[in-house]
Amino acid sequence: MRNYNNESIVEKIASEKFGSESIYPPTEKIRVVIVPDFPTLGRLTSLRFIEWLQLNPEGVISLPTGKTPEYFIKWTLYYLNNWYKKDIQKELSDWGLNTETKPKMDTYYFVQIDEFYPMNPDHENSFAYYIKKFYFKGFGLNPKKALLMDTWYTGAYKYKNLSWIFPDNKVDLSLRIRQPTNKLEQLQYQAITAIDQFAMEYELKIAQLGGIGFFLGGIGPDGHIGFNIRGSDHNSTTRLMPINYETAAAAAVDLGGIEVSRQKVVLTIGLKTITQNPTTTVIIIAAGASKSAVVKSAIEKEPSVLYPGTALQVLTGARFYLTKGSASELIERRYNELKKLDVIPYQACERILIDIAEQKKKIITDINKEDLITDKLGKLLLEKKVNLKSIIKKIDIELKNRIAEGTKNIEGLTFLHTAPHHDDIMLGYLPYIVHIVRSPKNSHYFATLTSGFTSVTNSYTLSMIQNLETHLRREKLSELIKTDYFKKNNIIARNEDVYLYLDGVANNSIDIQKEAEARRMLRNMVELTGTLRIDKIKTELKKIKNNIINSYPGKKDTPLIQKLKGMIREWEEELLWGHLGFNSNNIFHLRLGFYTGDIFTPQPEWGRDIKPVLKLIETVNPDIITVALDPEASGPDTHYKVLQIISAALKLYLKKNPHKKLKILGYRNVWYKFHPSESNIFVPVSMNSFAIIRSAFHTCFGSQRSASFPSYEYDGPFCDLSQKIMVEQFNTIKECLGKYFFYTNPVPRLRASRGMNLLRYMTPQEFFKEALELRKLTESV
Repeated sequence: MRNYNNESIVEKIASEKFGSESIYPPTEKIRVVIVPDFPTLGRLTSLRFIEWLQLNPEGVISLPTGKTPEYFIKWTLYYLNNWYKKDIQKELSDWGLNTETKPKMDTYYFVQIDEFYPMNPDHENSFAYYIKKFYFKGFGLNPKKALLMDTWYTGAYKYKNLSWIFPDNKVDLSLRIRQPTNKLEQLQYQAITAIDQFAMEYELKIAQLGGIGFFLGGIGPDGHIGFNIRGSDHNSTTRLMPINYETAAAAAVDLGGIEVSRQKVVLTIGLKTITQNPTTTVIIIAAGASKSAVVKSAIEKEPSVLYPGTALQVLTGARFYLTKGSASELIERRYNELKKLDVIPYQACERILIDIAEQKKKIITDINKEDLITDKLGKLLLEKKVNLKSIIKKIDIELKNRIAEGTKNIEGLTFLHTAPHHDDIMLGYLPYIVHIVRSPKNSHYFATLTSGFTSVTNSYTLSMIQNLETHLRREKLSELIKTDYFKKNNIIARNEDVYLYLDGVANNSIDIQKEAEARRMLRNMVELTGTLRIDKIKTELKKIKNNIINSYPGKKDTPLIQKLKGMIREWEEELLWGHLGFNSNNIFHLRLGFYTGDIFTPQPEWGRDIKPVLKLIETVNPDIITVALDPEASGPDTHYKVLQIISAALKLYLKKNPHKKLKILGYRNVWYKFHPSESNIFVPVSMNSFAIIRSAFHTCFGSQRSASFPSYEYDGPFCDLSQKIMVEQFNTIKECLGKYFFYTNPVPRLRASRGMNLLRYMTPQEFFKEALELRKLTESV
């Protein structure tokens, strides 16, 4: 094995600059560097990478794919392409780097970490394509010095490639241990045996290179490193293996849906492949509170197959580079951060005591000093001489006040409900909407800021096209098209599409529902083609079908197909709000241009993205604006960008209307949830509300019924996950207040509660502060 130099001046400077200890033994078992924001995470990783390259000429590197290394790639390209500029030379020097020695990128060896199997390396969603684009073409690494997992022809023998051996892309690994039952299975057995041989030789080649010297990776929702999922042996080597649900869900968007990713197997280097050289530098990068639990397990747990990251504890050169969000559950760091304060803030005290009440299964007012002594953070409250009796009483009152706020009748207000995607509002706070729409004195408008086309699978789009083709062969649509029914500005007819579908639901008539879907698809095609001629529309439908049929799952769609898929999502949203009597006049589809479907999407722009939202706010003149409020790197990237767009537009609106009284309602849905201490309004959710959520979701969101792009947290449709979250939040609050607060409450709505919908009202200034903090964390502003 080669002896690599894993010393780092960059890390020493970073620890001094950002003010965090590298390790708190014995609780922490891997060293940590915490940075203030996501771009700085990429910048530090890039600087450490360059430092390692300078110290280890012609070394072996292994770099990740996907969204995780976005800023690492940007910063590395920036430094390499501008190396000799004066300001860059100074920056590199300030970080302790040798500015005279620019790394010769084509002299290093590269090892691919993993790949789906089978996978055509020319497909844009293959990891091989990513490597060629960003690391060979971008960084200038030498393809001839790369070990790649290009197995498209391995084991295909006289056949052209593996698409002939695995025609449905499904790999049955049981063929390793059972007899093939037909000729195709015999060919598949031979291909699997060939890839197993490839994996063994791949491992040997890495060892012959001296082992991996620099490994950079992310950490998956189940804690996986590479594709070494939960349960992987720490002595595992390169192998072909199945993946678990969490990993398949995380990969669903790239591969065209969970129905595709779920049947995939993967080729991955093993945990032992990464750690076999004791001088290897391993850096795991993680951003956002959603990663905090798996980060905590990898760093604090004893080595276990349940926590793949614990395999890295054997390496002195292993590091976790984290943002504050992803480090937020590291107990020693939380403790020391609070210990430094003269006074622990109320919200932090509330969070600690609610967590203790839940752990101890005690009513909040029954918590005593003995309960706090056995909890590290609780003990700190005692050390800080917090007035336990007073603060517990305040928490009890606060929780009850928040419930009262959630049951309050609201009248005479105009709401502008905004969402990044078409189902975000219903999954985030439909129980609250059902409550506040009952008063006719309130006005409601709904705006989705993106077209959401990436959430519609090719198979669902084809089913909608085929349904339209079926109805075009019947007289009814032909007769309608002769009228003004499908003209672009016929809002009455557009609303009639929705009402017809809902009539079909009420009558349990699939035929009526299918006719309504066909009407809307024809309306979409008229808009896309600019013609009412059936022959031209049929020709365009044929082109779209051929394009979809001949494309692979996960391939980026043409602009026209993107727009059609977005229109399908818009139709679904109109069906949802049609349930409550709102029609097209109340619904705005903004289709903002920053949403492109690319792996790295552009930043919002004034004219393209912010200006349309400002115009909408001016048109509606709302009293309350709702906004998806996810913490740093916890929801989809789209959620963050939509929040910043709304913040920018609202600032301009209030500048023009300084006396406008306006509130912001922040919500979260299936991507992250509020802790009770973060919320100031608790909306009780009854069994009736759960039934409405489930029924409305399955009735309206046809493209999402099968959960093609689900959350990794739950194997099922989003509506069920939304219910699960609301039930969990209710159980926490019920634990704090006691079950009899609800069971014997004089208010029927509280007795009927089986879930709780947590939200947060904010003033514009509070919202702007929140948006700015998120921007600092995400963009290093």
